[in-house]
Amino acid sequence: MKIFVSSTRTGKKDSTASTGREPARVHPDRLRTTPKVGKRKLLQLVLVLVAAAILLGNMAFQSRQDDTPAADPAAGGALDTLLELPVQEPAPEDGYDRERDFGSSWQDVDDNGCDTRNDILQRDLEDIAYSSGSSCEVASGRLDDPYTGTAIDFRRGKESGAVQIDHIVALKNAWTTGAQDWDRDKRVEFANDPLNLVASDGPANMGKGAKDASQWLPDNQAYQCPYVARQIAVKATYDLWVTPAERDAMEDVLLSCPAEPLPSRTSS
Repeated sequence: MKIFVSSTRTGKKDSTASTGREPARVHPDRLRTTPKVGKRKLLQLVLVLVAAAILLGNMAFQSRQDDTPAADPAAGGALDTLLELPVQEPAPEDGYDRERDFGSSWQDVDDNGCDTRNDILQRDLEDIAYSSGSSCEVASGRLDDPYTGTAIDFRRGKESGAVQIDHIVALKNAWTTGAQDWDRDKRVEFANDPLNLVASDGPANMGKGAKDASQWLPDNQAYQCPYVARQIAVKATYDLWVTPAERDAMEDVLLSCPAEPLPSRTSS
């Protein structure tokens, strides 16, 4: 009796034995290439998802910014007062004469024994020294100039023009925005009102001339809001109007500082 024994213990046929051929083999390069393709596609997918997340985040941030309400002007502040000023085109300059219409420079309108120029120098300068025998005439001092943000040494004499007294609202601007209708006494008062006066860098004052806020602002950006607020306070006090361009320029400045207070004579 013959007994046949299987070539395998599992019962599976030996393909090599039954066909006489070696099984097909996968080339090693194909084994190495396939995983790289999968990794590349995975990386591309990750990059697309990251870009989408960034885009959605930016859209959400922009939406929150758009939904943020604009700052309201402070009640009674500079911006609030600007919105109440009358707006119209300037009147003609015809007939304007500085000395005839607004009086000679620097009178003693408050009868304190000191002309307006020296009053403002005393108010705005530091480290003041007076001329010999005088308690009024300022001989020297130091100005922290609001227009340029620099410190200027003032000395009476040949170099006294380094510091000048500027009309915040220029006299010619006042003339073309309502002052033509005043009597001369009111115009002289206006020209010597401390609310409308500031000690400043001489060249900066000369560069400003009679320009309004749409044509000139201080180089010192930190003073632009207080400067425009002072102009508004002056115009409101004297019932002067603003031109459309002037109003727009003032509003543009004050939108960056909507809580800017309105100066008064006691705070100037």
